[in-house]
Amino acid sequence: MSKQPWALILGASSGFGEATAMELARAGMNIFGVHLDRRDKLGRIAELQQKIHELGRESQYFNFNAALDDKRKECMEQVKQRLADPPGTVRVLMHSLAFGALKPLAGAEDVASKHQLELTADVMGHSLVYWVQECLWAGLLDKGARIFAMTSAGGTRAIPQYGPVSAAKAILEAHIRQLALELAPAGITANAILAGVTDTPALRLIPGHEKLMEIARQRNPHGRLTRPEDVARCIAALCHPATYWLTGNTLHVDGGENIVG
Repeated sequence: MSKQPWALILGASSGFGEATAMELARAGMNIFGVHLDRRDKLGRIAELQQKIHELGRESQYFNFNAALDDKRKECMEQVKQRLADPPGTVRVLMHSLAFGALKPLAGAEDVASKHQLELTADVMGHSLVYWVQECLWAGLLDKGARIFAMTSAGGTRAIPQYGPVSAAKAILEAHIRQLALELAPAGITANAILAGVTDTPALRLIPGHEKLMEIARQRNPHGRLTRPEDVARCIAALCHPATYWLTGNTLHVDGGENIVG
């Protein structure tokens, strides 16, 4: 019996995570979603699960901080039990966590603290590795699995008040390269996705995001911002078996935004 394909999406309740959950469900995958939302936001999750159900797929969502070790282990135990009968596999692991400090590093009265720097790096960078490790220990990543991590232009550029997140994104991209190297013998690929400027809840937390969106609209050859569904469709396409030789990259999914000077 072939194993049922599941996607495990970290940061699944909005933005890229939400759009990718829907797109992968359309492509025939069941969805595990990890998110962190207040009680008044849980109705949105129920609606999302209903949409997935209407596509004929199953879903299970977990509401907790994905960077906490004990919660991650509890979640993986539940995932492992769910995939035991009927047999299933994590076909896609997507890291789309957006939680960190947006403060200058120096030259201001209020700067990022040691705790804020470490927390941002852990949530938006190192946590990818911990989730991959847990999936491997549980035997849930088989040949053909795909690992994706959402990065940003901050991984290689300096953006005002974005320093802690820029560092985390650089860490994330380094981890993707290393995972691609180490998991190649197992037939598992790992790629970072660098979307164009997209109007998401995470973007709206960045100081000066209005200016970032305005500049992106002017630069993008398509004359508009990137949309979450643009990125989700590319991720779904990258899950095709023929992309087995594509690994260790930071892939621009931006409609050509970053080729314009």
